Amino acid sequence: MAYPSEAPSSAQGGPAGRRVFFRRRKSCPLTGTSAPKIDYKDVKLLTRFISERGKMLPSRITSVSCKKQRELSRAIKRARNLALLAFVVQ
Repeated sequence: MAYPSEAPSSAQGGPAGRRVFFRRRKSCPLTGTSAPKIDYKDVKLLTRFISERGKMLPSRITSVSCKKQRELSRAIKRARNLALLAFVVQ
């Protein structure tokens, strides 16, 4: 509900002099023709999506699509079970 005393520019995100923050749409780094294939044996690729504490990074940070995030988590779990990746970083 807009009040009559409000300026029309305040409804768009701020006073007339300020610019509205524009967030660029992220694209998935694992989709496309030249994208790397997700494989549990590719430890170098998997470590890009693991934090320094050994946790999997969420897709909102890495900008990976939902489908590729599921493949990625499955590959990371397989690599951990085969002792290619550590479960916990000391």
